[in-house]
Amino acid sequence: MYFIIAGNVLVFLLDQFSSGTFSILLDFYPGAVLQGQIWRLLTFIFIPTTDRLIWFILSMFFYAFLGPFMEREWGTAKFTLFYLCGVLLNIVFGFVSYFLSGLEGFPMASMYYVNLSLFLAFATLYPDIPLRFYFVIPIRAKWLALLYLFLMAWDVIGTPTALLPLILPIRLPSILASLVNYVIFFWTYLSPLIFRVKHQTSRQTINFKKATRDAKKEKGYLHKCAVCGITDADDPNMEFRYCSKCNGYYCYCMNHINNHVHIQ
Repeated sequence: MYFIIAGNVLVFLLDQFSSGTFSILLDFYPGAVLQGQIWRLLTFIFIPTTDRLIWFILSMFFYAFLGPFMEREWGTAKFTLFYLCGVLLNIVFGFVSYFLSGLEGFPMASMYYVNLSLFLAFATLYPDIPLRFYFVIPIRAKWLALLYLFLMAWDVIGTPTALLPLILPIRLPSILASLVNYVIFFWTYLSPLIFRVKHQTSRQTINFKKATRDAKKEKGYLHKCAVCGITDADDPNMEFRYCSKCNGYYCYCMNHINNHVHIQ
């Protein structure tokens, strides 16, 4: 990551002396790549994401903290693979956008959102670690991640309708690259959450919750063993479980959850 930061600093300084024209020689223009300027497939990762000095310094400090931290957490191999996948997805989506839109003379890839996905990765692993927003306001990582996701979405939905045909093909490839890259590496973290929400909002789960509430109101207890008939009102310390192999909502006490005939 320090190599990427050093490249950004060098390009930023050279841009100050060339009025930004140096970045144009390095940025990802698909049309220029197809004409033989293949160095652009790599050099666009060194393009600063801002030309304002204060924001550039803050972003470099942030990446200098985040990159090495994630590299220590994941190991150099996985961290490098994560970053390279982000670069490759940027290139792929950039070319797709170029061929679909037909826009010429516009950079179709940016590392801004891929660098941002590093923070999403950090917030996924350490959601409750407090960070200082702009080095001043302490906010937990998970809330900052949600804020950045909102800003990412706003970059698209906040664009004036008249400018969408121009802005969307430029911004969308990098946004998709960062999100797809994040999902690829964090699917094992995300899939249990998705399935849990799906289960909690399913019709069967909702009907089960309603049935248990109604049963408690009518009978004065919530759980009753289908074998021995003991209820949570009879023994508040008894634990009850519902059998997933029985056909229906059959409850059993701890003495019979593993010792009963399954009802079909």
